[in-house]
Amino acid sequence: MVENSVAQRYDTVRKQVAEACARSGRNSSDVTIIGVSKAKSIQVIQEGIAAGISDLGENYAQEMVEKKEELSGQHGEVRWHYIGHLQRNKVKYIASFVHLIHSVDSERLAHEVNRQGEKIGRRIPVLLQVNTSGESSKLGCYPGGAMTIAERMERMEYLDLQGLMTLAAFTDDPETVRPIFRLLRDTRDLIRDRVGITLPHLSMGMTNDFQVAIEEGATMVRIGTALFGARE
Repeated sequence: MVENSVAQRYDTVRKQVAEACARSGRNSSDVTIIGVSKAKSIQVIQEGIAAGISDLGENYAQEMVEKKEELSGQHGEVRWHYIGHLQRNKVKYIASFVHLIHSVDSERLAHEVNRQGEKIGRRIPVLLQVNTSGESSKLGCYPGGAMTIAERMERMEYLDLQGLMTLAAFTDDPETVRPIFRLLRDTRDLIRDRVGITLPHLSMGMTNDFQVAIEEGATMVRIGTALFGARE
């Protein structure tokens, strides 16, 4: 295995996921590693797929469509996750194939995703983005409003609401963002207990803090640099 290859980095990340799961009494199979492939070349992404990465995350609709088309038929199933801010006029481009939209950050966007799902007869899997850091630069509803929006989304026929997502503040000390992850889990638990919506997934944690996120209940972690190397 080439030193610092994508395959080697993936192996390291999987071990770190397993360690975090062991510390929190969880099974590593409960956590999906999403390789954040935005701005990465097809060659690098192919290395990741060959290493076993089957879930890829993109931030831009057009880039996701282009990569999907270029990789189509070359490998086994690739599950495409949309993880960036999604403009309403871009939903139609990914509606037919996206595995999960992590970043439904408003009721208006939810209605548009539902509308596009109705057009093609597909229930589109989504997560509700919640701003648990309180930063004005972060998108998403605030925790206090998440229950109301989740209830409304649950009633949309062509949405499949599967959980919540959050973005933590960037930090060199993961412990400082533990409360942000814990708040997302607590918000999910409150919605589940009061409204009865299952919401099995929590998408939280990136390269610098994913182990803490797993300890706080993450079922999906979005890993870019630790898998594919630093941004070019």
